[in-house]
Amino acid sequence: MPHETLWEIAKAEVEKKGINGSEGDGVEIGEKSVFFIGSKNGKTTIILRCLDRDEPPKPTLALEYTYGRRAKGHNTPKDIAHFWELGGGTSLLDLISIPITSDTLRIFSLVLVLDLSKPNDLWPTMENLLQATKSHVDKVIMKLGKTNSKAVSEMRQKIWNNMQKDHPDREIIDPFPVPLVIIGSKYDIFQDFESEKRKVICKTLRFVAHYYGASLMCGSKFSCETNLESFSFPRSKSICVDQNKPLFITAGLDSFSQIGSPPVPENDIGKLDAHSPMELWKKVYEKLFPPKSTNMLKDIKDPARDPQYAESEVDEMRIQKDQELEQYKRNSSKSWKQIELDS
Repeated sequence: MPHETLWEIAKAEVEKKGINGSEGDGVEIGEKSVFFIGSKNGKTTIILRCLDRDEPPKPTLALEYTYGRRAKGHNTPKDIAHFWELGGGTSLLDLISIPITSDTLRIFSLVLVLDLSKPNDLWPTMENLLQATKSHVDKVIMKLGKTNSKAVSEMRQKIWNNMQKDHPDREIIDPFPVPLVIIGSKYDIFQDFESEKRKVICKTLRFVAHYYGASLMCGSKFSCETNLESFSFPRSKSICVDQNKPLFITAGLDSFSQIGSPPVPENDIGKLDAHSPMELWKKVYEKLFPPKSTNMLKDIKDPARDPQYAESEVDEMRIQKDQELEQYKRNSSKSWKQIELDS
């Protein structure tokens, strides 16, 4: 019996749950689509914990999909979660468009995993991935708004509901268009950093998370039983902002006044040429942790294509792999469009 492909399994799951088969807005309660992006290490481990799989994580080469079911109680329908994981850090941004469609958007959440043990890579990883994801989500929302403006309004209202109406920062923040959770991994290494470095990293992550209306979690272990109950993020009122302990801040419970100003002498703040609070925090952060991974930027020349390093056999294999990746992108897009049509 031939093995089913990933896309056949995904299609079967969507058809089984009838994601577009019910009346109303087409979304079935108890279904969640969670997209993990971020640093090269940590995402797979978290997903395996969510699925209760005791197995060593394998490297994610491109975009991977899996799913899990969990019963709320005895004789009740099982919740289902679709887990997507983007591999390659920031090198495969084009694949972001595959799991985020107008049909998945209303049950969609984003998890950004950042490697705390590599603070010099943290800001560019975070910035590039969030910008690319937000750009695509905005396009999908605009497309969805043309056919279902009510759904778009409900999505926006749901995001703003995370913050109290009388919160002092309500007019300042810019919530991410879909639920966002930022997770700091490799906490066991991070906690051995000197106090001042931990302070800068913690305050910076708190600022970014609060500005985007996101939840923030940094710890040695991430438990889906606690933080992804029924595959949705909880409205826990517990909070920990102590840089000497694992951070845990639910969206909307922090504030700029509690976070404080960027950790730099007041006399130096005026010298920084910044046009927005986000840009100011970036300059302060990168002053202490200058980016090292310049190859993360797309405008940097790819050394693998430099003629001085040419090797025929390696180059032929590289071309073949590039073609396979492009074919993978096309097939992935077609497969999910077909799922939408068949649903």
